[in-house]
Order: sequence, then C-alpha cells, then structure tokens
Amino acid sequence: MNTYLAALYTHIICAVLSIAFFSIRGIWMITDNDLLQHKIVKIAPHCIDFILLLAAIVLSILISQYPTVHTWLTVKVVALVIYILLGTIALKRGKTKQQRIVCFSLALVTFAFIVSVAYYRHPLGALYLLGQLS
Repeated sequence: MNTYLAALYTHIICAVLSIAFFSIRGIWMITDNDLLQHKIVKIAPHCIDFILLLAAIVLSILISQYPTVHTWLTVKVVALVIYILLGTIALKRGKTKQQRIVCFSLALVTFAFIVSVAYYRHPLGALYLLGQLS
C-alpha cells in the first residue's frame, strides 16, 4: 500500500473513531453516566485525535493542498476549530445541561459538514449540491 492510501485510510478510520467516541461521550453526558469520568475515556480521544491530525498533515503534504491556499481545506480547518470549541462546551465547559446538549448537537452537525467538505472538496460541502439543483 502506498503512503497516500495509508494516510488516507488512517485519517478516515481515526475520523470514524473520533466521532463515534464523541457521540458515546455525548450520550453519557446526557444520561449522567459515570463512565464519562473514567481515565481511559479522558485519554483515548486525545490519542485518536492526534493520529487523525497527523494523518491530515501527511495527506496535505502528499497531495500538495494546504489551508489558506485551497479554500475547501481552509473551510475544513475553520470548521474543525468550531467543532472542537462546541465539543469542549458540550462535554466540559457547558454551564447547564441544556447548553451542553445544544452544543453537542451543533458539534455533530459541524462534523457532518466537515465530512461533506472533505468529500466534495468544495467549501460549501454538501450545500454545494443545493446550488446545482437550480
């Protein structure tokens, strides 16, 4: 397997693991499950996200597409920052459960947008398709 495919598959697998783990932690937050406080639950996401980011950097270098040069990638990085901020509020910093649930939901929508931007390599992601219908 070549380096590009290894980096791509690593990135995709880590993205799936990251959102799966985030979703589980969000459900645990909503249900007040004590597992949310387990040490491995606090450490594993950082490990997964580090590998995800490393694979993203390798992919960016391999395909010579960089944020601020390619609009779709810039949008993806900005959306990633928004996703991280929403996720932090959802799982740690939200003052009320309602605020945490809203931020959790918005983080999931933001993640879906990030995936669609990556898939279509277009700054509007799947929203790009709406413009094609008219």
